[in-house]
Amino acid sequence: MVKNKEVLLQRGIGYADMNSGAPVTPDTVFRLASLSKAFASALAGLLIDEGVFNWDTRVAEVVPAFELKDSNASGKLSVRDILSQRVGLPHNTYDRMLEADEPYPVLVDKLREVPLTCAVGECYGYQNITYSLIGDVIYAMTGDFFSHQVEKRLFHPLGMTTATYGRAGLESSASWARPHAHLRSGWVPFEIDDAYYRVAPAAGVNASIKDMTQWLIAQMGGRPEVLSPALLETLHTPQINTPIERRSAPWRRVRVSETQYALGWRVFDYAGETLIFHAGAVRGYRSMIAFLPKQQFGAVMLWNCESAVPIGLLPMLLDRYLGLPQVDWAGIDAPEAPTKRARLAAGGR
Repeated sequence: MVKNKEVLLQRGIGYADMNSGAPVTPDTVFRLASLSKAFASALAGLLIDEGVFNWDTRVAEVVPAFELKDSNASGKLSVRDILSQRVGLPHNTYDRMLEADEPYPVLVDKLREVPLTCAVGECYGYQNITYSLIGDVIYAMTGDFFSHQVEKRLFHPLGMTTATYGRAGLESSASWARPHAHLRSGWVPFEIDDAYYRVAPAAGVNASIKDMTQWLIAQMGGRPEVLSPALLETLHTPQINTPIERRSAPWRRVRVSETQYALGWRVFDYAGETLIFHAGAVRGYRSMIAFLPKQQFGAVMLWNCESAVPIGLLPMLLDRYLGLPQVDWAGIDAPEAPTKRARLAAGGR
């Protein structure tokens, strides 16, 4: 938890590996899943500020092999569209094929077979495959790998010393959290699932809570030499309405009146306050980041299992900070966890 650039709380709870008994500490590295998207949009913004390309650069002009089913749509799709989830494809197009080990380039090529749900830029459809086209754009325009650019322009300047991309980066960390499943015998670690590492801009980052504290401070304007106020305003400005997101969990239905997507970030009206938010989920890992820009208060949570309980803790924290009536959104008063109520509290990612 951070308030006005001051770290209020930074701690680990539980185990990085139940088999060895290794504890979670602030230096333990987790997979961030879709929290990775904000690093991609921030890098794009830095390169745009340098004039390398712009928010309205057409993807097909930079990546000539890219094609949608509608050729006119292919020619219109911009950097801004892919980073604001306005491509016009059905939600999570080809994610299941990605999880079944289909290579990313093959899935990009198959996008030309998918009927559009709306015109480019006109509706929201959450994506991982098309979001990762920003990596192809950046490679084409800089001649450098996407992950190298993020390391050079974001990880290193922000002092995110344990942040990496990919499975090799995770497993080479001095301390890293194994994914766990809950079996009859208890919590058991299992092998890493590589699927979403293949879409690095969408879901490829690994980082510790200590790293993510620095990222949160930067996103709240505390590191203007890295992320300028003008760039942050651009990144956090809503681009498309996302009404489906308001219905995905009880706390959202009660507390959230508007939901939108910006550039790698969700923007909610939370009980009358602007909330910048994102969540992430890959097999065995969950993550959440949120902050109230007006109050300069925010929090990050990373965990290495698929329990929904921590997801409900975030709105409980926000409620307490804002002085709202307390509700057990996490279901922590129930006799067992995760409970049905806790699972409902999880909502979408």
